Amino acid sequence: MTQRKRPSSTQSSSQRRHTGNLVAQDEDEDATFTQPSTSQVQRGLEKLTPAQVDQKTAEVVQYFLVKDQKKMPVRRADLVKHVVKDYRNIYPEILKRAARTFDQVFGLKLVEIDPKNKMYILVNNLETPDKASPIRSPSNPKMGLLLAILSVIFMKGGVVRENLIWNTLKKLRVDPGEKHEEFGDVRKMVTDEFVRQRYLEYVRIPHTEPIEHEFRWGQRADAEVSKAKILEFMGELHEQDPKTWTQQYRQAHSLPNSSQASSSSSSQR
Repeated sequence: MTQRKRPSSTQSSSQRRHTGNLVAQDEDEDATFTQPSTSQVQRGLEKLTPAQVDQKTAEVVQYFLVKDQKKMPVRRADLVKHVVKDYRNIYPEILKRAARTFDQVFGLKLVEIDPKNKMYILVNNLETPDKASPIRSPSNPKMGLLLAILSVIFMKGGVVRENLIWNTLKKLRVDPGEKHEEFGDVRKMVTDEFVRQRYLEYVRIPHTEPIEHEFRWGQRADAEVSKAKILEFMGELHEQDPKTWTQQYRQAHSLPNSSQASSSSSSQR
């Protein structure tokens, strides 16, 4: 009998190696990227026309907006490799102009959420008194579910075991073990999609058998979601003064929201 070939496993391991090589290559490219000095940027600008700089800035803006549609962070390595390209010697100027465009045209703020790995997101900068709170009026059902999860994590001290989240969702009639009409695979949405978007961190707890995980707020949640507003909402929900949650109140009001601490200016360092 002829032995059957099994190319799939070989192919998958090959693909995994290829993907790993691409990731490593991107990391190497970012590691070798040196932030141009002010004088280098000035010399670079002198060799280009204003129209060329404006065009490249527009391409960067478009790239961010496309990524933002899926709430995906942008890595500097990807931005330089796929968009900035030969204009890397004026990268700080392009990023500064893009940040100004987001602020003045779109009402968005360019925020660096991961200084070590140079990752950026866009957050809403239109904080007006009459603007509806996303806590009370989430923009869509998926965001409403996310805010419920973030509220539980915050009120429980910043970190919770996953079983608590799954039980909370069941109380909201969203069973992570069943396909939901609105959300589809709920467990995948929470542990994969929200994690990739940096709204949540999903971390394995060491030395647990069977394996257990815990949830924390992700970097995007820190930048976009106001803990003070969550606490205010919880107070209204339970008809209780938010100050009675001493630890949470202190945490929510001790510092400005992270989106204020990390701004487009810091992202250009």
